[in-house]
Amino acid sequence: MLLTQTVQSGDWKNEKHVPELEYKELGEGKYEVSAFVGKEIAHPNTLEHHIAWIKVFFIPEGGKLPVEVANYNFSAHGESEIYSTPKAVGEFKADKKGTLFALSYCNIHGLWENSLEIK
Repeated sequence: MLLTQTVQSGDWKNEKHVPELEYKELGEGKYEVSAFVGKEIAHPNTLEHHIAWIKVFFIPEGGKLPVEVANYNFSAHGESEIYSTPKAVGEFKADKKGTLFALSYCNIHGLWENSLEIK
């Protein structure tokens, strides 16, 4: 079995594990990207059931391999009644348009992916 065979996807509006992506053009090839899990259906984020991390990748038009542009770890899962919200915002610069990819990890339900084309 390959790890890629374990990655799940779905509609983030109906499945609380799928990472949602949004971007905003900042000008001069710069982009602000937001990645989050649970926008429409909240994820519990307890010690027993939580999103541990989200990674964001970008493949420019004509490119073959993804470049990791962000890596977010969420570590507060109920310690002292503090809970992480699996949402992260970052910026990157690219000379070309392309496609964003997000990969999230739930400690119970595994890996989940989504993508969004920058037009």
